[in-house]
Amino acid sequence: MPRGGAGSCAQPRSRRRGAALPTLLLTVYTILSKVQSDRNVYPFAGVLFVHVLEREYFKGEFPPYPKPGEINNDPITFNTNLMGYPDRPGWLRYIQRTPYSDGVLYGSPTIENAGKPTVIEITAYNRRTFETARHNLIINIMTAEEFPLPYQAEFFIKNMNVEEMLASEVIGDFLGAVKNVWQPERLNAINITSALDRGGRVPLPINDMKEGVYVTVGADVTFSSCLREVENPQNQLRCSQEMEPVITCDKKFRAQFHIDWCKISLVDKTQQVFIYQEVIRGEGILPDGGEYKPPSESLKSRDYYSDFLITLAVPSAVALVLFLILGYIMCCRREGVEKRNMQTPDIQLVHHSAIQKSTKELREMSKNREIAWPLSTLPVFHPVTGEMVPPVHQDSYDNTSMPLMQTQQNLPHQTQIPQQQTEGDFYYYFLRIQNMIVFLCSSSVSPSRSNHTSSHFGKKTKIDLVRRTLFK
Repeated sequence: MPRGGAGSCAQPRSRRRGAALPTLLLTVYTILSKVQSDRNVYPFAGVLFVHVLEREYFKGEFPPYPKPGEINNDPITFNTNLMGYPDRPGWLRYIQRTPYSDGVLYGSPTIENAGKPTVIEITAYNRRTFETARHNLIINIMTAEEFPLPYQAEFFIKNMNVEEMLASEVIGDFLGAVKNVWQPERLNAINITSALDRGGRVPLPINDMKEGVYVTVGADVTFSSCLREVENPQNQLRCSQEMEPVITCDKKFRAQFHIDWCKISLVDKTQQVFIYQEVIRGEGILPDGGEYKPPSESLKSRDYYSDFLITLAVPSAVALVLFLILGYIMCCRREGVEKRNMQTPDIQLVHHSAIQKSTKELREMSKNREIAWPLSTLPVFHPVTGEMVPPVHQDSYDNTSMPLMQTQQNLPHQTQIPQQQTEGDFYYYFLRIQNMIVFLCSSSVSPSRSNHTSSHFGKKTKIDLVRRTLFK
């Protein structure tokens, strides 16, 4: 039993290992099969080049790797650039409408780029998992004796977008229609350009509205009579009036392609005469300075010590000198109170000290006087209720700012009480007489003060002042 039990347990483990081994081998094979090398293409200069970036080709590059037959519809976008540069060459364009459609590289290689490989870096982005995959596309541009073709015609197709026109079957149908009209021996598509790249507007978001596309084709024979019907004066007049011209061969295109015959362009390169115009050096044209020579990579270190001295040390020194001059003027050349008193006449000092002393005495006497409160400020009884009404002035008020008599117009609840003279009245009149005597004596001490007083107050004025003070 133990052996049988052990054998029964070991048999499922061996089966699991046997089932896991093919799965592991299949996964490794899938990963290795997706490791692609650089792709090489060989377009001709002057002939339309189209390369489709298929999403299915890059789906297996992103983990988790799909199994055979499994459907994966992750959104994928592409970024293309020339190796070592942020953008593509000038003749190469790229378009992809949505992340769920394939990208297309298209353009017409120039003869200047022939003979040297052009490496395009293609980076695919999985917008769901944020994984990336990169491949290189090596474009080897080749030259041929029959290119470029001398007779070229440019058509504007209104009911097509550029990615629709780039499809191999669509461009094949269009070249077949042109060949039936033109009847050349060799006919090739030279270039395809979106109307938006020519300054066209984005169409309205309607299904039937297309942006339009310009298609340039070349042939080795001259233009047919059907294509030259556009140059007739009647058709030119109709185009100027924004009317469709009458073209006999339009029905061969109308089934699939709507061509704007007013925008057709016929170019005969055999009739073009290249005129060389010598450049005249004048205003706005700089003389030829030769080839630009950039500075060497080994730059010498610069000493900024002198710049530091000029920028910080010199202004600081000037500010310090100005501070010392200002401090000398403000502190060392002060006259002081003693020098001022020495330069002041003695009579002015005596007058000033006498006036200051008298003012101080009057202020101290006014603060220390104790007089009886006026009757109007004493508490009274309410005539109806008998309640005591609080006085107008509290004891905490300053005596110097209190008037001697208070009006009772604002106190409707107080009754008129006859004023009675108390013992404090005599002391009050005595203080007033003393203050007046001090005032007259101080005015007689300083001649300048007495002259000033006598100029404003006469004898009669002094008598009136004394009388008002005593009998107030």
